[in-house]
This record gives sequence, structure tokens and C-alpha cells, in this order.
Amino acid sequence: MDVEILSRIQFAVTIMFHYIYPPLSIGLGLNLVFIEGAYLWTKKQLYLDAAKFWTRVFALTFAMGVATGIVMEFEFGTNWATYSRYVGDVFGSALAAEGVFAFMLESGFLALLLFGWNRIGPKLHFFSTLMVCLGAHFSAVWIVVANSWMQTPAGYHVVGEGIKARAEIIDFWAMVFNPSSMDRLIHVIFGTWLAGSFLIISVCAYYLLKKRHLDFARASMKIALTIASITIVAQAISGDSSGKTTAKYQPAKLAALEGLFHSQEHAPMYLFGYVDLKERKVIGPYIPSLLSFLAFKSVDAEVMGLDAIPEKDWPNVVALFPIYRVMVGMWFLMFLTSIIAIWKWRRKTLFGSNWALKLLVISVLFPQLANQTGWMSAEMGRYPWIVYNELRISEGLSKIVTANQVLGSLIMFALIYFCLFMVFLYLLNSKIKTGPETRESEIHYHAIQALFGKSKDKK
Repeated sequence: MDVEILSRIQFAVTIMFHYIYPPLSIGLGLNLVFIEGAYLWTKKQLYLDAAKFWTRVFALTFAMGVATGIVMEFEFGTNWATYSRYVGDVFGSALAAEGVFAFMLESGFLALLLFGWNRIGPKLHFFSTLMVCLGAHFSAVWIVVANSWMQTPAGYHVVGEGIKARAEIIDFWAMVFNPSSMDRLIHVIFGTWLAGSFLIISVCAYYLLKKRHLDFARASMKIALTIASITIVAQAISGDSSGKTTAKYQPAKLAALEGLFHSQEHAPMYLFGYVDLKERKVIGPYIPSLLSFLAFKSVDAEVMGLDAIPEKDWPNVVALFPIYRVMVGMWFLMFLTSIIAIWKWRRKTLFGSNWALKLLVISVLFPQLANQTGWMSAEMGRYPWIVYNELRISEGLSKIVTANQVLGSLIMFALIYFCLFMVFLYLLNSKIKTGPETRESEIHYHAIQALFGKSKDKK
């Protein structure tokens, strides 16, 4: 394989591994706000125990997210130096804003969130939780803004020529509010809420199956399931809006996602199937005119196909078509799971239904797969452009990096990430098996601490 393919694989491995953790920490942060808010409202020890437990899980995901995210920034300079030079003014502004408005806010209050339970008042601790949650969300804002600019660049002009060409911002707010940024931001944020909420739902379902920490599991699941159920509906609306934006500004991406080889009115939407690239068609069941209606609100609207684009500029339709349908399929699974859970909860049969609880245990995978395949659809759909219609992927590569160097670092990163993932699973499993600290366990802890304290005094 050549340098371009290896560099793309390396960055894909890096970002896909990293993207396991930020959605979890952002989604857990939102749930923590509601759980701790419930404690302030009700003064029930149950919610305080829940807040402390999920804070420990949040800290684990936050630490993993920070550690794995640093690598990507180095790869911009090592593998993608020409690209970094081209977008430095744009990315520099967005990443600086993330550091000032997001990371400093999040990390500044993180210590109070983690270690301030018995040192500051409940209201100040809740405020710290809220600030950490907002900081995590602000971080997502600037990352998505920077990435969306690559999809639909705006508010800039190009200076210089050849490898010295670079984009300079001429309108900061036009760059921030580029045509796709708000749609994509909302879609990403909803995805993080689902990731965090379904993690809580999964762990709580596990406890209910094992008949452990029952009150804690019911209380945490009630909050997480409420957030997830509302977000699932909102995500469908967000996805529809994002699809319309894609149809308007990135028609080649839409054509590849939907396997539309020929521009046509009454464009169909395929439910599933496979792409026959040789015959330029998709084989599978479809709904007539649905794509035209969803993209342009009219069944008579013409949707541009891949035939209107030079073949050298086609995204990889064979890969994108099934990847996109995995994302949509995961949404349907989340929707179905939430409907089953709510229906059984209202009938008061959820906690005694083993098959429903087992479904909820594995549901933690659904938003993860949706988020991963969603990003793959977005990034692969931009091919062959690294900055849409401005800079090709092949033009963004570093000029001195060799294939062997990239391959060696790719293997090294893959091994390190595998080890990190095993450590993450081990620590998460350990926290889940230990469970929340109940009031009874705290009493035992303080009694033991007092006993040892007295022993030391005697000595």
C-alpha cells in the first residue's frame, strides 16, 4: 500500500479509537447533571450514591479521551503537513477556542467534581458538575466546527500557490456558522447523549439481572432512559435536517450514501442491498420517490447522481452504501429498545423480564456503532477532498514521510490502543462489579478509618 492509503488508515484507526470515549464522557456529563440535580431536589441519599458512582465512570472515560486525542494532533504534523499548513489559520482558531472556552472550563472544575464531595457544599458541587458538562459540550462545538469547515468551507480566502497555499479566515463567524456546522453539531451532540445514556441503561440492566443495587439501578435507569428516549426522536429530526444540508452542499456524498448512480426525478431510497459497481446499480428493496421527498420535500425533485460527477471524484460508494445503513439500522435498534423498555416499565414488567434486560445490556453497543459509522459516512463521503472542492487528500500529505514509516507507526499505535482498550474494559468492569457506594458501605468505611486512627494515636 502507498503512503496515502496507509496514512488514511492510520488516522482512521486513531480517530475511531479516540471517538469511543468523548461521546461517553459528554453523555455521562449530561446524566450527572440530572442525577445530582435530583439529589439536590429530593435530598435522597440514593441519588448522591448514584452521582458518585457515575462520576467515577465519567473520570475514566474523560482520562481515556484526553490521552487518545493528543495523538491525532501530532499526526496532523507528521502525516498531513501540507494539509496542516493549508488549514492552519482555520484549525488554529477553532482549536484555540476549544482550549480557552472548553478545555480550561472543563478541566478547571474537574477537580471539584471528582474530589469535592466532602469539601464543598452540595450547590457548589452541582455547579462544578454543570460547568464540566458545559465544558465537554463546548469542546465538541469547536471540533465539529473545524471539521464542518472541511465539509462546507466558508468565510475564507486562499493565499499563496502550490504547496505554500493556505486558507486564511476573512470572516470568523462565517467560518463558525458554515453551511453544515449547526446541523452536524446538533447531530453529534445527540449522538453523545445517546452513548452516555445507553451506557447507564446497560449497567443498570446488568444490576437488575444480577439482583444487585436494585434501587440504584432503577433510579439511574429512569433518568437515562428518559434522556435517551427524547434524544432518539430528536436525533431523527436532526438527521433529516442534516440530510437536506448534504443534498444541497455535498450532492456527491448523498449520491454515494444512497447508491444513486443516475440523476433522476422520483429518486428511490434503498432500504438495504448491495452495490453492483460494474452495472452501476443497487440490488435490493427500495421505496420509490422517497429520496427526492426527503432531500427536497418533493417527490418530483431531481436528485443528482454520480453520473453528473467525474468518476475520479466519486466517493467509495461500495463501502459507503452499507456503512450508512448500519448507522440508520442502529438508530432503529435504539428506538425499538427504548419503546420496549418504556412499554414494559409502564406495565411494571421490565425488572422481571430477563430477555428485555439482556437486550438493554447489549444496547450500549448501538450508539457506539451508530457514532462510528456516522463519522465514517461523513469523512469517506467527502472523498477525494480533504477540504471539499479545495484540497485533495493526495495533496494534503507530508512530502517526506515514507510508507514504511507510516506502516511501522500504524502497527505500534494499533498495539498500544489494543492494550489501552483492555485496560479501559478492565477498569470499567472493576467499577461495575464494585458498584455504587451505599450509605451502609460509607458507615463501614468511616468506622474502619476511625479504628485505625485510634490505633495510630495509641502508638
